[in-house]
Amino acid sequence: MPDQPSHKPAEHKPAEHKPAEHKPAEHTTGFPPPDALRADARRNRERVLEAAREVFAAQGVDAPMSAVARRAGVGVATLYRRFPTRSSLVAAAFDDQLAVCATAFEEALADPDPGHGLYTLLRKVCTTLVTDRGFETVFMAGFPASLDYDRERACAEERLTHLVRRARDAGQLREDFSPADIPLLLLAVSGLASQPPETAVPAAHRLLTYLFQSFQADPPARPTPLPPAPALDLSGLHRSAGRP
Repeated sequence: MPDQPSHKPAEHKPAEHKPAEHKPAEHTTGFPPPDALRADARRNRERVLEAAREVFAAQGVDAPMSAVARRAGVGVATLYRRFPTRSSLVAAAFDDQLAVCATAFEEALADPDPGHGLYTLLRKVCTTLVTDRGFETVFMAGFPASLDYDRERACAEERLTHLVRRARDAGQLREDFSPADIPLLLLAVSGLASQPPETAVPAAHRLLTYLFQSFQADPPARPTPLPPAPALDLSGLHRSAGRP
C-alpha cells in the first residue's frame, strides 16, 4: 500500500510456536438459532442487535435495556423474550466484531513477511477503531462474563506477542520494542473516534505511519512519505473530551 513504511525484507522462518486459536463464544439463550426464525422474527432480531450495538457503543454495555428496546422500536418484553439477560444480548451484538478481530489476526499470522503482517493488522485495527464504535468497545473495554472477555483478550495478546516476536527475529523491529507499545498506539488512535470519519481515518493512518517508522530496527534514510495531514486543530481536543 502506498503509505506503508519501508522495512527490511523478511527472511521467513518457520514459526516455533502456534498461538491459541480464537474460538467464538457459545451463546445459549434457550431460543431457536437465528436461521430457525421466521423472516419477520429475524428482521426484529437484527434490528434489536443493531440498536444494541449503537446504544452500547455510545453509552457502554451497562446502558439500560429499555434504551435498546426504544432504539429498536420494540417493547422491553419482546427484547427479553429474545435475549433474557444483558450478557446474552451483549454477546450476540458483538459477535461480528469479534469475528473481524479473529480474521485480522489470522491474515497477519499467515503473512510470510512478519513486518508487513504486523503493519497491515495495525492499519486495519486503527481504521476500524475510528469508524466502528462497536469494535472500539470490543477491543478496548470489558464485557459481562458470558462473552468470556478475559479469554478473548488473552488470545489477542498472545497473537500480538507472537507477531512482534516474528518481526523482531526477522530483524524488522528494534530490539527494545515491546508488545506493550501496541496498546499505547491504539489508545492514542482511539482518541480520534470522536472526529468525523473523513478526518479520523487519515489522522489514524498518519499517526500509525509515524510510529511504525520509529518501531523499525533500520529506518530508511528516506522514509516513505506520510499520508496527508488531516484537517485537525486544537478545537478537536474539546470534541474528544466531550465524547460519550
